This record gives sequence, C-alpha cells and structure tokens, in this order.
Amino acid sequence: MEQLRFDGRTAIVTGAGGNPSLGRAHALLLGARGANVVVNDIGRDPEARHYPGEASAEAVAEEIRAAGGKAIASFDSVASPEGAAAIIRTALDTFGRVDILVNNAGISIGAPFDEISVRDIQRHIDVNLMGAIWCSQAVWSLMKRQGYGRIVNTTSSSMTGFANQAAYSAAKGGVWSLTRALAAEGGPFGIKVNAVSPGGYTRLVIATLEADSPLLAHSQANLPPELSSPAVAYLAHESCPATGECIDSVGGEVQRCYVARSRGFAERDHSIETIAARWDEVMDETGASRVGLADMDTSAWRLRPYIAKS
Repeated sequence: MEQLRFDGRTAIVTGAGGNPSLGRAHALLLGARGANVVVNDIGRDPEARHYPGEASAEAVAEEIRAAGGKAIASFDSVASPEGAAAIIRTALDTFGRVDILVNNAGISIGAPFDEISVRDIQRHIDVNLMGAIWCSQAVWSLMKRQGYGRIVNTTSSSMTGFANQAAYSAAKGGVWSLTRALAAEGGPFGIKVNAVSPGGYTRLVIATLEADSPLLAHSQANLPPELSSPAVAYLAHESCPATGECIDSVGGEVQRCYVARSRGFAERDHSIETIAARWDEVMDETGASRVGLADMDTSAWRLRPYIAKS
C-alpha cells in the first residue's frame, strides 16, 4: 500500500510538549510523514500538583526539525478563546494555512466526587472540553473557506463512566458530543471531525497514579503512547472516509466505539407501570441499531437568523 503522507499540510497538535506523551507521539508521526507541525504546550500547568518535570513544545519541535521535518512551537493556552486564536495565528504566520487540528491537550485529577474541589472541576471543563471548543471554533471559519479540514478530538474510555473521575469523564463525554455535532455541521464544507480514545504511558498517567500502582507498571511495560498515533494520523488524513466516529486506539488495539439504540417498545398510552412491566424489552440489546449521523435529519430545521450580542 502507498504510504499515507501529509506533504503540504499543516497540523496543529495541542498538549504536545510532554515526554512521554500522546501529543508528542502524534506530532512526531505527522512531522515524519511530511506535515508542517505546530507543537503546542504551555510547558507546566501552574496549578498542577504532581507533574513530573516540564513539558517543552520547543524540544518536540526541535525533534521534528532534527529529523528533517518542519515544526514550530506554540506556548499559548487552549483554555481561552484568545489563547486558541493565538495558536491558529502561529500556524498561519509560519506556514500560511491550517489543515489539521488535533485537540489533545488535557488534564486529569482523580478524586472522589464529594472531595474534588470546585476549582478542579472547572479546570477539567476549561481545558479538556472548552479547549477543544475554542480551538475548533478558532479554525472553523478558515476550514470552511478553504473547503477542507480535519479535526481529531481526544476523548477517553472514561466517558462511559469511571469511579473517581467524574469531572474528567463529563468533560470527555462532552468532547464526544462536540465531535458528533461538528461532524454533522462540517460535512457540507469538506470538514471531517472524528474522535480518538487513546491510552499510553504518559506524564498525565504518571501524575495521576500512585508510584506503586499496578496500572502504572502495566502502562509503562505495555502501552507506549506511539501505539495510539497511527489512528490519530489516519483520522487526520485526506483519504479517511469517516466523520463523526470514535476510534479506540490503545496498545496496538484499534476498535470502533459507537452509540446504539435498543428496539424497546412503542405504545403511546403507556404508563409508569407499563415501563416497569416491559423493562426487559427496553434493555434488550437484540436488534439494536447504531445511532449515526444519518439519523440526525436537519433538513426540516428552519433556524432564526443568528445575531451576536455583546
């Protein structure tokens, strides 16, 4: 098979300065396949408690350049519209275009729901969810004008529910819903938006788990972050046919994660007691159907003209 390359394309990878990290692995692969890469990372989260050392966008950009690629570092935060706009400006000022956005930046703070602070809940939303929203919005008009774009959002298996990760799970679930909405909206403009649910031995994992955790040891021994990057790169490639999908990519395993709807029952005059009596039908997965973008028919929608208000 012909090698899939990104010559002439410009890719932004947020949260890509850590080592080891998923973002770094994604940036290195895209750079090795010919993409101009904007390596974004703020360096160190000023509110982090346990992060091992500094991340360096410049160090990763230099790795790409040393290997013969083209890259520039960006140090702006994804957690504000202004920071997101500055990241896009760096790409345009340096390479003249943006074709690919990989929303990878994120934080994870594990804590029981009744103990996690209000501030830490808000930070999960600001970085993990709003970071993807602000960066996607900052590049959206540009991609519409050029009639082409690829956005790869980073979600997590935690979005299906994970103890002591309520804020993280909620943010990542929001990223999945954002992916679906943008995929539906971007299709007519040549913009494809997908999500990846990755995993690997990264600074984030090191910071989250106790040093003697068997999960940390397993991750270090078996889950190099580089094994998640081919799926990200494929979703970012012009030949990828998918949009609105979520691909799990961990440790060499690549799978599709999707939403399904059971057949349930249809009875207009049903009551509370009807649902109780027919609950097994509601929960029966036999004959369940995938919930796809085709199910979201927006042709009948007639939206009022949007007027922005300050």
